[in-house]
Amino acid sequence: MHSYLAAAVQMTSGSDVEKNLAQVTEWVDLACHRGATLVGLPENFAFMGDEREKVAQAAHIAQAAEQCLRTLAQRFQVTLLAGGMPVPVDGERVVNRALVISPDGHIQVRYDKVHLFDVNLPDGNTYQESRTVLAGLTLPPVYSQPELGQIGLSICYDVRFPELYRHLAKIGAEILFIPAAFTAYTGKDHWQVLLQARAIENTCYVLAPAQVGWHYPRRQTHGHAMIIDPWGVVLADAGDQPGLAIAEINPERLAQVRRQMPSLQHRVF
Repeated sequence: MHSYLAAAVQMTSGSDVEKNLAQVTEWVDLACHRGATLVGLPENFAFMGDEREKVAQAAHIAQAAEQCLRTLAQRFQVTLLAGGMPVPVDGERVVNRALVISPDGHIQVRYDKVHLFDVNLPDGNTYQESRTVLAGLTLPPVYSQPELGQIGLSICYDVRFPELYRHLAKIGAEILFIPAAFTAYTGKDHWQVLLQARAIENTCYVLAPAQVGWHYPRRQTHGHAMIIDPWGVVLADAGDQPGLAIAEINPERLAQVRRQMPSLQHRVF
């Protein structure tokens, strides 16, 4: 693993799959031209609209998104972390799947989101992800690439479950991928502090792409795609508009923090 630039994409996806994938193409192009060799996309990058429409279009969304990502990875010779897209299961539900695509255009790792967002928020909004999404059944994997390091996968609501990230750290993660479509209401209070906590307690980099703005009536996301270092320092923040967070992933910094704060070696339970 050598030092390299990583990018976390921030976008405002809607219900038009082709338009969303055109935005993905533009952001990946820009990230690569700015020197990034690892690019992360947010949750729901290919579709963010009505839940029934999502299920009805799931086969098309998954096929179109996968082909787009394979093409982009090969075209720009970049590793893509795709943060979550619907993949059909049984005609009534989908899985929310993250992918890692290598520069040769091959899918290297898949992860189906295990923690589903079923909550009633104080602002009056209710979310029932489990109505249309089937939870994954296995712990997320770590993708190992000598030039990029060890990348642990997760999706959005997973960030509230520290045991998942402890598992990733235990099996070697050095970078935690946390793509999201965090609600505006919870994001203002919890997004950054949760990301910093996951970075600090596991002494890992965090790469957190995000959705931002209004996607359809009553669905607004927080934004602030971030890259955070193993000490909890925010290296890049995309703010509240579509854009990129770009920062260096430095193995020497990772090793320094882990020497100074060897908490992973001090675990009792």
